[in-house]
Amino acid sequence: MKERTITLAAYFLFFAVVFALPFALNSFWTNRIAVYLVYAICAVGISLSWGYAGILSLGQGLFFGIGAYMIAMSLTLALPDNNPVPQFMVLNMEPNAPRDLCCATPGSFLWQPFKYLPIGVLAGILVPCVIAAVLGYVMFKRRTSGVYVSIITLALALIGQMLIINNQPLTGGFNGLADLAPLSVGGIEFDPYGKSVYYLVAAALLVVVLLSRLIVSTRMGHVLKAVREDDARVRYLGYNVENYKLFIYCFSAAIAGIAGLLFAVTSEFASPSLMSTSFSISMVIWAALGGRSSLLGACIGALIVNFIGSVASENVMLQPVWPIVLGLMFVLVVLVMPEGIAGIAKGWIAKLRQPRSLKEVVQ
Repeated sequence: MKERTITLAAYFLFFAVVFALPFALNSFWTNRIAVYLVYAICAVGISLSWGYAGILSLGQGLFFGIGAYMIAMSLTLALPDNNPVPQFMVLNMEPNAPRDLCCATPGSFLWQPFKYLPIGVLAGILVPCVIAAVLGYVMFKRRTSGVYVSIITLALALIGQMLIINNQPLTGGFNGLADLAPLSVGGIEFDPYGKSVYYLVAAALLVVVLLSRLIVSTRMGHVLKAVREDDARVRYLGYNVENYKLFIYCFSAAIAGIAGLLFAVTSEFASPSLMSTSFSISMVIWAALGGRSSLLGACIGALIVNFIGSVASENVMLQPVWPIVLGLMFVLVVLVMPEGIAGIAKGWIAKLRQPRSLKEVVQ
């Protein structure tokens, strides 16, 4: 009970600080911390799939990027200048092509449903789920595991990135989608540099963490931990290991899609770089540093790494060596403290809870 109380207190303190921060920040830092919280949502998804189920996905950036592009398409069409056809499509149109989404460029009809914002939001969550379900079914039903899962997911992310880049008339290519309207729901406009978007992201993080905590605290969470340790033994006990893996992989993809949606709203762009290998691996580093088996630890790891990375990017001396430092940090965490910051905190708490001997009390 004491351990549970300490855990709940840690969660409460973390979110109390998160919700109080905007009152002490200017608009620039409010936006920047909001982006860091988006990354924390990504880290929660990695913690679920890798830390609890042992599925090391190196292609989580694909789901993040898809979520960003889905809502970015709706926000692009929300601007009067991009109606009925986005400006980048006009530049790529054939001379005699009609100026309409139905046939402005090859495949432009796919943009038509995104005239409606709810379609963009739902697609940003459901499309990553569907892709994860198809890929997960193929992998897990064939009992693919370990490094093979990492390689397959990494390759899929690279394919997704190349599809975006190579379809310039349809997706904006290397430039991505940058001319976005502010998110507006029910007449309320969410300012990316104001408290409205910050609290939208913070609330989303709270909901994601609560749902994830609910999952891992039930029987399913115990089964997932057992699958991580020895899936063959769990299968022998009669559990359908493949279905458990498939569920948590799809749920993790949905979390990444939600993070992508919020990133596009907060940063006002979507680009192929969101699906890059380096970005997907960065997510793994965030979770590893904070503690891959701790949802709160993964959030804290994402905040710490990205804050330090932002400071390093503004320093002439640190900027070129930051990727090397990040890589070394990952190696150090894996070799020296595999449970990350959360593991160190749990160790300290365990020592404090140990009853002291009479000799120690006298001294």
